[in-house]
Order: sequence, then C-alpha cells, then structure tokens
Amino acid sequence: MLDKTGFSFELLFHTFSEEKVMDFLLSDSKKGITADEANSRIAQYGPNKLAAVKEKSTVRILLEQFQNAITYLLAGAAFISLFFHDATNSIAIGGVILINALIGFFIELQARKSMEGLRSLEISLAKVIRGSELSEINSDLLAIGDLVYIKAGDMIPADGRLVTLNNLEINESPLTGESLPVEKLCDPLPELTPLADRTNMVYKGTSVIKGNGYFLVTATGLHTELGKISTMTQSAENTSTPLDAKLEKLTKTLIWITAAMACIFIIAGLLRKQELYIIVETAIALAVAAIPEGLPIVSTIALAYGMLRLAKRNAIIKKLYSVETLGGTNIIFTDKTGTLTENVMEVNLIAFPHKTFELKSNFDNRKNTFLNDEITDFESALNELYLTASLCNNANLGITSGKAIGDPIEIALLRLAHSGGIDTNILKDEYVRVNEKPFSSDTKMMAVLVRSGDEFIVAAKGSVEAILSKCSRYFKESEVLPVDASFIELLHKEAERISSMGLRVLAFAIKHQAQEEQEYLKDLTFIGLVGFLDPPRHDIGFAMESCKTAGVKVIMVTGDHPKTGFTIARKVGIVEDEEEESALMTGSQLQALDIHGQDKERVMNTRVFARVTPAQKLDLVGLYQDEGNIVAMTGDGINDTPALKKADIGIAMGTRGTQVAKETADVVLKDDSFVSIVEAIFQGRVIFQNIREFIIFLLSCNLSEVFLVVASGFIDPRIVLLPIQILFLNLITDVFPALALGLGKGERNIMKLPPRNPESSILDGNDWKSLVVYCLCISGSIIGGVLIFEEHFADEPAIIQDMIFYSLALAQLWHVFNLSSAKSSFFVNEITRNKFVWLALAFCIALLAITGIFPVAQKILQVKPLTIEIWGGIFIISLMPVVLTQLLKRAFKIID
Repeated sequence: MLDKTGFSFELLFHTFSEEKVMDFLLSDSKKGITADEANSRIAQYGPNKLAAVKEKSTVRILLEQFQNAITYLLAGAAFISLFFHDATNSIAIGGVILINALIGFFIELQARKSMEGLRSLEISLAKVIRGSELSEINSDLLAIGDLVYIKAGDMIPADGRLVTLNNLEINESPLTGESLPVEKLCDPLPELTPLADRTNMVYKGTSVIKGNGYFLVTATGLHTELGKISTMTQSAENTSTPLDAKLEKLTKTLIWITAAMACIFIIAGLLRKQELYIIVETAIALAVAAIPEGLPIVSTIALAYGMLRLAKRNAIIKKLYSVETLGGTNIIFTDKTGTLTENVMEVNLIAFPHKTFELKSNFDNRKNTFLNDEITDFESALNELYLTASLCNNANLGITSGKAIGDPIEIALLRLAHSGGIDTNILKDEYVRVNEKPFSSDTKMMAVLVRSGDEFIVAAKGSVEAILSKCSRYFKESEVLPVDASFIELLHKEAERISSMGLRVLAFAIKHQAQEEQEYLKDLTFIGLVGFLDPPRHDIGFAMESCKTAGVKVIMVTGDHPKTGFTIARKVGIVEDEEEESALMTGSQLQALDIHGQDKERVMNTRVFARVTPAQKLDLVGLYQDEGNIVAMTGDGINDTPALKKADIGIAMGTRGTQVAKETADVVLKDDSFVSIVEAIFQGRVIFQNIREFIIFLLSCNLSEVFLVVASGFIDPRIVLLPIQILFLNLITDVFPALALGLGKGERNIMKLPPRNPESSILDGNDWKSLVVYCLCISGSIIGGVLIFEEHFADEPAIIQDMIFYSLALAQLWHVFNLSSAKSSFFVNEITRNKFVWLALAFCIALLAITGIFPVAQKILQVKPLTIEIWGGIFIISLMPVVLTQLLKRAFKIID
C-alpha cells in the first residue's frame, strides 16, 4: 500500500532516478502494480478524470434575465397600471419585459458550454501493465504507480516519469507552446528545470509523435498539469463586457433623470390639485417614455448582424457582446506557434564554410529563393546538401495525398530538396537503403548507407559536434579541404550565432564510396549547417501594421524558447530591429518580480514573454486589465485556456487549436489568421460606432417624449400621451430606424483612430449636448405646432392628443436623417446610403397607416379617425424638428 503520508503530487519526480521512482511508488518497470493495489490507490487519491463543472440550471438562467434596473422600473409601472384597472397598459408593459428576457435567455444558453472542452480531452483507453500483463483499460481507472505503455499516435493519459524509451518524441505544444517535438530521455534533471524542459516526464493531453516507451504514473485527474489548468480555468472569472457596464451606467442615469422630472410633475400636480389618477398615469407615462425598451433588442440584432459579417471573414463569434468588446480592444496577448507562425518547420538559412545564405523555399514552384548573394559558386555543395537531406530522411512529402507525414524537421528538409529540383520519390527508387543508424540521444545523429548502381553513399545529419567527429574533409565552394582546428572553431562560432537567432541547427555530411563498408561512419565530408525556424505567417505583416495604426499593442506570450520567440517577434514587427533583448522576459525572470508593485512598469514595457506558465499568462492578463485596458488573448493550446477565459476577449485558433481552447474562447478563427483578428477589431469598432448612433437616436426620441409629457401636462393635463402610445412609439417607430443605423457598414478609416478609452462612458459630453438639442427641437416644435391647431379644436382634446401622437411618431422617423455628419451633404451621406434606413421608414409608415385605418388598432392605441386636413397639419408639424435641427447644425454650428 502506497504511504499516503509520504506521497505528494507536488514531489519533483523529474529529479528522481528510475530506481528511486519505482521504490517510492512501490511499482516495477516490468510488472507495474496489481489490479487490487490500483483500486486501492484510486480510492485513496481519486480517479483519473477532470471534475465536472456544475452548470447553472435553465430556470436560473431565465430568472437572471429579469434582474436589472429596466425590468424593475417597467414592472413597477405595470403593477401601478393594473392597480388603477388599466389592464391594456399593464399587459403591454409585461410583454416588453418578457421579450427582452427571452432574448437574453437564448443568448446565454449558447454561451454555457465554455468549460466542456477540457473534459473532451480525456481519452477513453490506456495500455497498462498490471501484474506483468499488458491490457487496455479505461483511462479513468489509471492509478498512481501504474506502468503505462505509449507509442507513436497515442495521447498521454496521465502525468508520469519515463522509465524505458525508444526514440521517443512527444508533441507538448498544446501544454508548453513548444513548436518542436520534445526528444525524451530518462536521466534525472535538476530541481529548478522548467516544465517545458523536463525531458524525463510525460503529461496528460500531449501526444506521441515518434517512438515508444513506458512511464510510471505520478499524477492523475486534477493533480496532472492539465488538471491544474482545468482548475485555473474554472476559477478564472469572466469579466463583464465593457458594453454591459456602459449600458448599465446609462440606464441608471436615465432613471435618475426620469425620477427627477416625475417628482417635479407630481409636486406641481398636487399643488394644482389635479386628480390622483391623472398624476399617476402621467408618472407611468414618464417612466415608460424615459426607458428605451427597444435598446436590448436593437443592440442584440446589430451585434448578431456583425457576427454574420465576421463569420464570412472566418471569425466565429461565440458570445454576442464579444463583437463590441473586440472594437474596444487595445491590448492583444498572442501566442507564437500557429498564431503568428505557420506551425511548420522551414529551412531559414544554409551556412556553408565561410558563407551563409538566407533563403525562402517555394514548394509550389520548386525553386529556392536565396535572399542575399548569388549561390553559383556553391552549387556543388548545395546539390550534395539536397541529396543528403533527401536520403537521410524517413519522412514522406505526400505529394499525391497532399499531406506530409513524419518528423517536422525531416519534412522541412524534403521540401528544401524538392524546391531545389530534387524529385524525392524518384530518388528513393534510384538509391536503395542498405543500412541505417537511427538518431538516438547518445549518438545525436542519424546516418544511412545507400546504393545506386555500383556506387555507395553515406548520408548523415545531426548535431555539430557529432557530425564533425565523423568528418575529415569539408567543402569550400568547389574545393574539398581537410578539417583542421581553425575550421572547427569557425564552425562552432557559426553554429552558436545561428542558435542565438532562435533557430534550430543541424549539420550535414556525405561520403561517396565504391564499396560497402561495415564501419561506414568515418572520413565523411562536411557539407554545411542548416537553420530551421517555424516561419511567420505570410499575411502577418499587414495585420501587425494595422494594429499599430489602430493603436493596438501586441504582446507575444509563448512557452517556446526565448531566442526563438524574440526572433519571430522581430520578423513580424512586435519589436523593432533596433530594440535590445531587454524587451524580452522569461517565465523564470517574471516569477522573481513583483508585477503589481515596484516591477510593474518593467513588465508592462516588455513585448515578448517566453517560457511562461499558464498561471503567469493569467497574471499578465489581469495586470493589464487592472490598468483599465481591454485585453484580447489568442491561443490554441491547453496552456492558454485560463487566460482565454480571463481575458475580455478570448480568441482561439480553429484549425490548429485544441478543442478546449475553442470551447473556452469567445471567438474562434477558422483560418487561424491574425488578419482575421484585425478584421474582427474593425467590425467591433464599427459596431460600437453604430451602437452609439442608435443610442443617441433612441434617447433623443425617448427624452423628447419625456419633455413632451411634462410640458403638455403643465399646459393641458387632458392631452398627455398615454403609456400604451409611448410603448408603441418606443417599440415600433423608434426601434426600426435605430436598427437600420445599427446595420451600417462603417468606414475603413476607423482603423486609423486610436482605441476609445475603456473608462469613458458610451456617450460623451458632446453627445449629451446633441441629445438635449434634439429633444428640445422635437418636443418644442410639436408643442408649438399643436398649440396653433388647438385654437381650432379647443373643444376636442382627443384630436389634439392624436395629433401629438402621430406628429411625434413621424418626427421621430424623420429624425434619423439628423444623425448624419454636419460635414457631409444632407441628401448624400452615410444615412441616405444605408438601404436599411429606407426599408425601416417604409415599414413604420405602413404601420402608422394601419393604426389610422383599422378600428382594432385604433381601439388598442385609443386614437380616432382623422380628416385629411388634420393629417396635413400632422405632416407639416413633423417636419419642423428636422428643419430646425439642420439650421442649428449647419448654419449656426451649435451641434456637430
């Protein structure tokens, strides 16, 4: 029985020898543990699965939609109406509350799966040896000390310490961010070895690329590295969206305005000894008039339309308000592998003795483009390199199938040779492999002996030290010279220089001989060095430049090697060429700093973070959020999920991303392109601009109703607008023109403006100034016009009330044209070019016509049939606010 007091999931098993691990876990590298012992340990330490997250019930989600200020205010108005036996108003207000709640309910139902992705990573079966017998079991039933067998293609079912391996390479990029497969070893490691460098350990959720091996389970379930990230993802709080906060603040402002005006009216009514029913009915009308009931509907549809536009541009928005949040983003934390880069290895340079060439391979055109001097003098050496790269290789380009198979480095070498004119398929037929010495951690090289006719060729690749130890000659342009001490020193310096650029370096050698030899790895001719890099995406330059002009700061956060990360950051423009490596910080350096205290400025000046842990990514996102920034986080791996959830906007890669990342994120990019992020930011800015415009429109209409109700109540209490009429105006004649404004396409120059201040309100001082002017123009023009007509219909207050209703409805429709810029023509501008505006006006005018014709509609709205003369007066009155507003805007420059 494993000693519960002695065992801890926090033990540093990477520092243990194989024998110590076996002794400590009371297990065996041949027999494992027994089934009974496994069951006992599962009962002691728990099953090997992630904890399920308890989700909110459907009923709770629905009830939460009613918990907001607008709903409380409208509900109060509905109950008061019911108390005074005004069932029509009460039912109408209740209908508005229900519609808004249902919209929010269905939106949240779509977003409730954000945590299910982590559970989907769990595999179903694992190969385990128990009592000397190999069997497949449910991975949930793995226990501490189990001996697990893994091979190429398997997913790792639990964390463990390797005890036996054979050429084992594991893809740990989903966990650590490393772009290259990790070659595994069994030797003990120092205590402070970072997670990404623990080559004797394997981790749940990663995958085997090459070879096979056995490991002893050291952590299961929530105690694995994946489980720890799962816990962090659950605990990472979703921040409320900026738009939510701004709309809530705006709503509270409107409530205070309404309460103040209602108090003034009630006090005045009581002093004038008006009937209590009239006073209460007017107060209800004020409450209904002030609140833009259509705002949630309009903003939802406008955001949904933005989602559809982004979907056509390869960005899938999972959460509706993420569209607007993108528009306010001013910080992007981006991963490197697969986000800024292609996530494929590519030959970046070739270094021959005394000469180095940077190049760009063109696989389609079968031509390598060398970016500096001509390479004519080195053609013989280059051809030997192509031949060696093709022969000393076990990958397959898959030209027929379209999918390359094999080690990423070897695939890159085949592409290099193919682009240099070598047909790798024909080459394999011409050169028959006689012998192979596979790569191992001991030899640090791979070599093959092949035969072509009467000729034998030895081709080798590996580390610089390993290859040089087998070479007696080297190519220098067209000459072959003997290897000496000065050459070895020169080559080591060049290899170090290439490594310092963040490139992985391999050396190549060849030998042509007339007969087969048993010991063929000697007297080779050194060809040159090849530097490999995961190249930047071809479209990344445009995306980065767009971010700069838009005032969006891009920061790389990667688990990859610091040099590699910094090299890519320079290539894509995150850091400038002249910037020193002070702009780079590693996870170990970050761990030693007080990022929220004295070291905060230093951290925020850093543009590249390498070798960072999931917890550090989470801290960095929180640091920038605490400074008032709107933070986007891109990622594709398991290690990105806590930060994806914590960020204001999480962006996952759809092609290369893990399922957990896609499920946790707010946005999924179908093409993994950073350009799609820029397009999403543009659409977000357009959406916010549209939202701002329709809010101004809605509020100017609603507040004009408030002014009108208060003013008419003082002038003649008998002709006040009824709550049901105001609801009609707010949900019909206000909503559809506002919706049309919300569907505008926007202008591209919006990306040349800096991000808006996330702390600023949705409406600034100039917006409120415009609102007041609009309200006074609408309400003042209608009251003035109606007072003129009242002289002719003094004995018929119902007609005057109907004139106020219809003239206000039409005036609000025409008011949409006041939203155009004063710098543009009144007749040709962004409003008149919007086809949705004209459709909205036509629809609303048709609805108003129905209310004037059909008795049922007239009864509900409490209006009466009107004569042609009165309709003519209504039309003239409705145009007066537009004329007055345009004079103030264009002639007197009072408003923008």
